[in-house]
Amino acid sequence: MRPGLAVVWPHGVGLVVLDEIDSTNEEARRRALAGAETPLWIRARRQVAGRGRQGRVWTEGDGNLYATLLMRPGMPASGSALLSFAACIAVAEFFEAHGGRAALKWPNDPLLGCGKAAGVLLESAGRAGKLDWLAIGVGVNLVSAPAADGASSHPPTSLLEEAGVRVSAEDALTSIAARLAYWASLLAAEGFAPIREAWLARAARLGERIEARTPRENVTGVFEDVDVEGALVLGTANGRRRIHAADIYFR
Repeated sequence: MRPGLAVVWPHGVGLVVLDEIDSTNEEARRRALAGAETPLWIRARRQVAGRGRQGRVWTEGDGNLYATLLMRPGMPASGSALLSFAACIAVAEFFEAHGGRAALKWPNDPLLGCGKAAGVLLESAGRAGKLDWLAIGVGVNLVSAPAADGASSHPPTSLLEEAGVRVSAEDALTSIAARLAYWASLLAAEGFAPIREAWLARAARLGERIEARTPRENVTGVFEDVDVEGALVLGTANGRRRIHAADIYFR
């Protein structure tokens, strides 16, 4: 996405804006179970129980973006994770359009400068291997970031801090929604290949040694690739390893 490229709200996509809510992903789940029409973006001006991956708390700040896209994508559950790559690219393009230096940390952390400025969280439900609904939660630190906890190699930051630009949550969501709609349509038409290429072009620490921590083991190796299923590919002393889910730490 070129800096300054105009974006408009995607055709046929709904939007609801709420003053305060527990979490936009929880609201998406409730609306999905109630039969809501999709695709639908849900944005909250304030969340009181936002969360990130593996149940972590997503700390709130006034003026930041908290939103979830509710979809019924009609795809196998195994393919839904590929949409998280599309969402991360959309966030990276938003940062780049406003002068930020974006990078993407596998599996779903958009970085800005040397810090973590956004997160993407997918949640879904289905049966017989097919999705009934999918929620793509997007949180972006536009104007503020929580205090660093000392455990992360990428301390929290914001677009305002890194690029000196103040963007409203409304404008940020319009940009991200437009670009996510583009990448989702490309995924449906051409498969994962163009998304994989765009993601790898922004991949943090590609070609360097990293550590993948899973519930069962820690694997250290050279970050070589992301495969056609979105798995992380590490070159280790014992050969190539494909990692489907892990927390990544840079050495």
